[in-house]
Amino acid sequence: MPDRALSIPVAKVIQPVGTFFTGSVDAYALFDICKFDFRRIDDAGGYKEFLGFQRKLDPKRVRAIERYIQTVDAVFPTAIVISVDEKCASIETDTAGSSRLTLQGYQDSETADFRIEYEDIASIIDGQHRMKAFERVKGLEFQVNVAVFVGADDATKADIFSTVNLAQTKVNKSLVYDLFSLQKTRSSEKTCHEIVVALDEMKESPFFERIKRLGSATEGRFGETLSQATVVKGILPYITDDALADRDIGKRFGFWDPSGPEEVRKRIFRIFFERQQDEKILANVLNYFSAIRDKWPNAWKNTGSGNMINRTNGYNGFMRFLRPVYLNFTSEPSVISK
Repeated sequence: MPDRALSIPVAKVIQPVGTFFTGSVDAYALFDICKFDFRRIDDAGGYKEFLGFQRKLDPKRVRAIERYIQTVDAVFPTAIVISVDEKCASIETDTAGSSRLTLQGYQDSETADFRIEYEDIASIIDGQHRMKAFERVKGLEFQVNVAVFVGADDATKADIFSTVNLAQTKVNKSLVYDLFSLQKTRSSEKTCHEIVVALDEMKESPFFERIKRLGSATEGRFGETLSQATVVKGILPYITDDALADRDIGKRFGFWDPSGPEEVRKRIFRIFFERQQDEKILANVLNYFSAIRDKWPNAWKNTGSGNMINRTNGYNGFMRFLRPVYLNFTSEPSVISK
């Protein structure tokens, strides 16, 4: 067997589930030793055998991660979790207490057919989509955290996978958009966040104190009918069809190439964003919804149950109608009056 090995400086971690090792390793070096152990059904001599524990890869998710890891602010702070056969792992600790985990293939000395190839040393317990993204995107300088379980049986691996994934809580999207205010560079998402803040804080705004900034009710307020995420997601498609690319370009260069006429018709606020004229986007949204409020004043004012015009469905419907209304009034980027 080829004398290939992966050596990782590690720390030993003891937790109720068992002992494992954590360290930092080059993403491509880790990918080289990993196999993807998908949940599947095999026909074994007339009966069904359930094998593996990973869900099937989602190609769309892998493609999204492929794009993400090529951006300037790509980060995977949480560990890739793997399991290795104890026959493929050895741990050495020096006099200073530093430990090094060495992973390599295995060849049984007595049975020639019993071998573990270098490419099959590790099974991915959690992080398969992140690892798969490195298969087609080459040449990045990218290290990842890794948590290595040595000698874990299938039941333990399944328990770890289930616990990690069932315990995850989706992050409130309104909170995510609110955090864009801390960015030092421009992005389409930050622009949308700033517009939403203005809509919520301006007394003349139809949305004055009606937007749940962090996705949940604001203490001391009554009548909040929309979350920040809902309002942002209504405006964002009129600025960009690729918020991730916008954010990356903003950090790398600070400016965007001018859009062509067809793009301007699709993304009616794109030109304003490119020209750093975010106030014109705000003015258009403000004037549009002020006209809606004035057209149906009682319905807009009523925040009780059963009223839809100022809630998510009503807002989304009006935002879908905004583009044809805007293009009905102008073929050039401009601010349409109320």
